[in-house]
Amino acid sequence: MKKYILLFFILSVGSMVAQDKMITKTGQMVFEASVPSFEEVKAKNESVSCVLNTKTGEIAALALQKGFRFKIALMEEHYNESYVESDKYPKATFKGKIENFDLSTIDKTGKSFTIKGTLELHGKSKEISINAAIKKVDSGIEIKSNFVLNCDDYAIEIPSVVSKKVSKKVNVSLHFLLK
Repeated sequence: MKKYILLFFILSVGSMVAQDKMITKTGQMVFEASVPSFEEVKAKNESVSCVLNTKTGEIAALALQKGFRFKIALMEEHYNESYVESDKYPKATFKGKIENFDLSTIDKTGKSFTIKGTLELHGKSKEISINAAIKKVDSGIEIKSNFVLNCDDYAIEIPSVVSKKVSKKVNVSLHFLLK
């Protein structure tokens, strides 16, 4: 009998801990560094991982650099070899916290939140603060955000040959559906 009570207790605690975390491995991140009058410089990654601790508001995300897909294969090759050096720096990570996060206040209309944390990209770390819209959806929690990153902050060099065709200010959008 004691074995069954212990087993029940372990399973109960395990399920309570699991309920504190919501995750996705299919988050979407898009970045665009296009300049008007030149070819579009845009890529999408649909396998970004994100974990949210619903009790504390702590959030972490991971994007593999080789997961970004461009319309033009040569752009993808240059991105991985010359810009982010994917073999040397294979991932971008974010660890932070959603300010004043309270899961009980999130509804289907959503709320705007500030997320502060550290973004590590290309071997450089920088504290960032972004705004995000967070709402409940039938299958979980949806997080959407748009923000701008500066290539100089992460020592990503744009060769002078293409400096007029690629923006140093990169527009980033993300969409996570956490379950």
